[in-house]
Amino acid sequence: MSTDQALSPVDEFKRDSNYLRGEIAQEFVDGTDHFGKSSIQLMKHFGIYQQDDRDARSSNRAAGGGKSYMFMIRTRIPGGVLTSEQMLVELDLCDKVGNETLRITSRQALQHHGVMKESLQTLAQQLRQVGLSTLGACGDVNRNVMCCPAPLYGDSVRTEMQQTASRLAEHLEPKSGAYREIFLQDPETGEKEKIASGEVIEPLYGKQYLPRKFKMGMALPEDNCVDVYTQDLGMICVHENGKILGYNILVGGGQGRTPSAEKTFPALGQRMTFVTPDQLIPVIEAVIKVQRDFGNREDRKVARMKYLIHNWGLEKFKAKVEEYYGASLPEPHPADIHGFDDHKGWHEQGDGKWFYGLNVENGRIKDDETIQLKTAIRKICNQFNPGIRLTSHQDIMFCDIAEADKQAIIDILKEHKVPLTEEISNVRRWSIACVAWPTCGLSITESERALPGIIDGLEVELAKLGLDSEKFTVRMTGCPNGCARPYNSDVGLVGRAKEKYTMFLGGRLLGNRLSFIYKDMVPADEVVAELTKVFAFYKAAREEGESFGDFCHRQGKESIEAAVSE
Repeated sequence: MSTDQALSPVDEFKRDSNYLRGEIAQEFVDGTDHFGKSSIQLMKHFGIYQQDDRDARSSNRAAGGGKSYMFMIRTRIPGGVLTSEQMLVELDLCDKVGNETLRITSRQALQHHGVMKESLQTLAQQLRQVGLSTLGACGDVNRNVMCCPAPLYGDSVRTEMQQTASRLAEHLEPKSGAYREIFLQDPETGEKEKIASGEVIEPLYGKQYLPRKFKMGMALPEDNCVDVYTQDLGMICVHENGKILGYNILVGGGQGRTPSAEKTFPALGQRMTFVTPDQLIPVIEAVIKVQRDFGNREDRKVARMKYLIHNWGLEKFKAKVEEYYGASLPEPHPADIHGFDDHKGWHEQGDGKWFYGLNVENGRIKDDETIQLKTAIRKICNQFNPGIRLTSHQDIMFCDIAEADKQAIIDILKEHKVPLTEEISNVRRWSIACVAWPTCGLSITESERALPGIIDGLEVELAKLGLDSEKFTVRMTGCPNGCARPYNSDVGLVGRAKEKYTMFLGGRLLGNRLSFIYKDMVPADEVVAELTKVFAFYKAAREEGESFGDFCHRQGKESIEAAVSE
């Protein structure tokens, strides 16, 4: 392990925390509504972010007050697989201790927002009672393992892959007892799990855990619904005749960037090697250990594994992985991604039952005057007890539905004014946004609350152009961290300043190409007009069968600018 670099404050916090304990337990009973700087960073490993209501900042300052503290807490859900019982508990908790909404993330997890400090332990304990956990949902560890969630039981490959994702998530979760001690102690006896002195607490992560967050995802060549090239470590399942031969390992993906720091950039994973199923966990451990020991711990802006690979080159990185693994590794298998499926609408499962993929705009599950999605989901879960699956497009699947019950599901959705997947436009279907304001402390401007209006405008203009049947991704984030994966989409809108965005073009639905900056500092009220010009050029000059992203990539920034300015 490299020992000659200074440590960032966060790495110092981790080093001195006694395996993530720090002063969290003491600060729970200190009478304040927030935690200190060290605890804030440590609690991320437990799926918890300290935030404040940014909508209320101005009025609080005017009244002479401080921040209105609250917390986001994320449930780690490998592959997005839930039961109805678990979903109902999540819905109940968002009402009892959150802001009465639940959010599906772009990594197949669930988030509660607006939780107060005194409710954090209650939420974690009640999730635990139904087999759920927030441990490792955030922080400098492996986060949620993504995987195609479709319950196609006649597809043995997909089923085995989903089981592998769950095993990986469990194998790679932090082993420290800190989470259980602080959050899951018996509320009646106060008993806590103790760790024996001298025990090796974190055999994989070590005392300081990883330099930064680490994301993993598993995809099929014919179905890249998890955006496998954006992961720190991606796995493409290579299969023939219903049998998994192994996995192509991709390394070094990551979306975050800082516009003012040229040393930062989004990156797609690089194809490193092919491994058999029995090699998968040992090779993944070797990759993680290399990042643990050689990733940058001084500057968190360049601490992700993509920067280590950029500095070393893939050949050197692979050689170090081989050293840690203890054997040479072959070249990747020729198999690569070539298809995708958002799994929306009705699908046969292969066991005589059906699943329905419902579009959830930007992942927000709520009840208001226009839609009662939360109530509809609760009613479906109570009445039919379906399996629940979450997708990387922030959508929900109701699974294990008898054919005779299909219409009843649709009737419940209609009764509660929930737009059916079949009723929404393609542009809305393929759009996602991050949370941004008012809860995310990193957001520069709006995203989740702004994108629906932009989609409204695009729907009108695309219909006028006769392009409303085209499939392309629109992804929006309130800051350059890229939580909604805007840098490999057909259209990316990234918060740059208040109500202004950087517009990216030229990615693709398949997810294996980065986009380019088309325009910077585009005012929110000009986004639709700017895109409409490009779509008009696309209609006039596209090649037969050419997608919007492929067209923009072929034309490039200068050609598009010249064409739309004529």
